[in-house]
Amino acid sequence: MFQPSTAPQRLYSLDALRGFDMFWIMGAEEIVHAMSKATGSSFWQGFSEELTHPAWNGFHFYDLIFPMFLFMAGVATPYSVGRELEKGASRTALLFRVIKRGLILVLLGLIANNGLNIQPIAEIRFGSVLGRIGLAYMFANIIYLYTKERGQIIWFWALIIGYWLLLKFTSAPGFAPGDLTMEGNFASYIDRLVLPGKLYLGIHDPEGLASTIPAISTGLLGILTGNYLKHGTHTQTAKALRMFIVGVFFVGMAHVWDLDFPINKNLWSSSFVLNVGGYSLILLSLFFYVIDVLGYKKWAFFFRIIGMNSILIYMSGHFIEWEYTTNSTFGWLGQLIGNPYNIVIMSICYVFVKWLFLYFMYRQKIFLKV
Repeated sequence: MFQPSTAPQRLYSLDALRGFDMFWIMGAEEIVHAMSKATGSSFWQGFSEELTHPAWNGFHFYDLIFPMFLFMAGVATPYSVGRELEKGASRTALLFRVIKRGLILVLLGLIANNGLNIQPIAEIRFGSVLGRIGLAYMFANIIYLYTKERGQIIWFWALIIGYWLLLKFTSAPGFAPGDLTMEGNFASYIDRLVLPGKLYLGIHDPEGLASTIPAISTGLLGILTGNYLKHGTHTQTAKALRMFIVGVFFVGMAHVWDLDFPINKNLWSSSFVLNVGGYSLILLSLFFYVIDVLGYKKWAFFFRIIGMNSILIYMSGHFIEWEYTTNSTFGWLGQLIGNPYNIVIMSICYVFVKWLFLYFMYRQKIFLKV
């Protein structure tokens, strides 16, 4: 699965934004948590809170990381699958390709959750971050392969409106229709009914089957954005501005919808789709404008190294003891600094060691491809 890079030309900003996204879950969040603990500062405490997930309803910055990765997988579609279509590849061949990729991500998600040891089915968690990305990516790409842009827009809205209506007029047995508590909502009930193995929260799994339906729209929004960036007739500056405006509009719509269907990552609610889609558009517009339009690329190299091997660094904890490696290499520095900032320094070193590994892989032109 490791192979030299043969990727076609791609948006530098997309790799940089993907790297920025992964940066927060490869250890950067621990730097912020450590700063909060070491300083007791209200600023760092507030920042640290943003790098956690709300218990149920609500939205923190940390909720954006996962769906933005799925959004960016969609943005890349017109540059990968779309390019193959333009070169004359058959839709059937590309269909098998996207299904294969989706199922590989599901398998990697199972490994990320449960390791490689054989376990009873009852002890296996089948829902996963990579599995959600794989399934939503797969179905979004199937829609892309067999519909034109208008059809993709219809699918985007139909899925999130349909999901809203489904949860609004149904519930788990014994609860009133439209109940959106963890116990009473229909999506969690369906997962308890049909999803094998164990659920992440016992009665609910944030990466369950039912909530994959609106996640397909997150991937579709990325595809529509990638199509616009690749084929849109506006200037590059106008594209950045339009993405930014649509992003702000989506965030506004999300907060209006939140009054009836709360922004909720656990349910991947329709308002959540619009909210994270809006913020993803805003961030991509800024990265695209600064990097690809204005040409300021050097500052983003750090993030691009991460973004070009994002799956590798996500899975790396299963074959590299990063904490041991960091302590073995930089433990002396933490002892030298002493309390309370030694935890901050070691958190920084932890990220630095991972980045050096990715930089080495980049220089060797070795990337984990799915």
